[in-house]
Order: sequence, then C-alpha cells, then structure tokens
Amino acid sequence: MIRKNIGAMLVSLSLIACGNSANSSDQQIALAESFVDAFYSFNPETLRGTLSNAEDSIPSILFYQGWAEGGNYEIVERMPCVVTIDETISCSITVKDDLIQTLGIDFNVTDTFHLTFSGGQIVAVTNSSNDPKEYHDAKEWVQEHRPELIDEPCKGFFDEGPTPGDCVRAMVAGYSEFVANGG
Repeated sequence: MIRKNIGAMLVSLSLIACGNSANSSDQQIALAESFVDAFYSFNPETLRGTLSNAEDSIPSILFYQGWAEGGNYEIVERMPCVVTIDETISCSITVKDDLIQTLGIDFNVTDTFHLTFSGGQIVAVTNSSNDPKEYHDAKEWVQEHRPELIDEPCKGFFDEGPTPGDCVRAMVAGYSEFVANGG
C-alpha cells in the first residue's frame, strides 16, 4: 500500500514538474515576444526595461535598435518565438531595410534574437542574421575605401556607440558608392 502511494505521489510530482516546465516555457516565450515588441517600438527606454536583468547585452542591443530604426527596418514577417535545443528562446523576424535595398538585390534579411533566461528573467540577448554575401562585400568595401565616411558616426559600433542611426545612414551612403563603382 505504501509503495502504491509513493508511486502515485512520484507520478503526480512528475506531472506537476512537467506542467511547471511548460508553464515556464510559455512565460519565457511571452517575455521574449515582449522583448521583440520593445525592440521594434524603436523606443530605447522601453527596450531597456526588458533588459533590466541582461545588463551585459544592453549596449549592443540598444545600438542595434538604433541601427534598425536608422536603417528603416520594416517587418515583412515575424515568426513566433520558440524554445531551442539549448533551451534559449529564439525569435526570428524578416525585415526589409535600406542597406539591402541600396544594394539592389531581391532579398529580405532575417534577424534572429537569442534570449537566455534564468529565474524567469531575460539575462542575455544576442542576435544573428542571414545577411547575404553582397552585404558583407559592400561593408568591407566601405571600410577599406571610404573609412572617413563611417569613422565618426560608427564609433562604438555595436558597443554602446552614440550614433547608430547616423552610422547606418553613413553605411547606406557607402553602399550606394559601392554599387556605383560596380560592386
């Protein structure tokens, strides 16, 4: 009788743990979706509020938000945030932006935010994108042939630089020159 009760109790505890885990994942996904909303609000204070426990991520993510705003990022498709194998939350958003349009290619970039949680809070955010080769070629060309165009506005590039909007607009001007020079 005692073994049956212990067995039933263990099964119940396992089900509760699974339920809490699913509930926890749902809460993390909801927080991740709120982060994406804050990012594309283009309001740095709103975004900063979602990163209150991810202080090391703030400089690069705030810079990227300013870059996205200055580059006129327009959401083309927003996929739902999902839990990944390594238990981070991944949020992918496809955007149209000035940089790719300047290159004259038919492509929309997908940016993915990778959010790490601890204790139900966002503690780190990184991002990646599928920028095409042409984007990287143009960026390299601007850095090599027109550094004076980007040196000042891109100070602190993705590390708390003060003028991310000016930086991306300078890059767009450089990309335009790259295209004009047969890039």
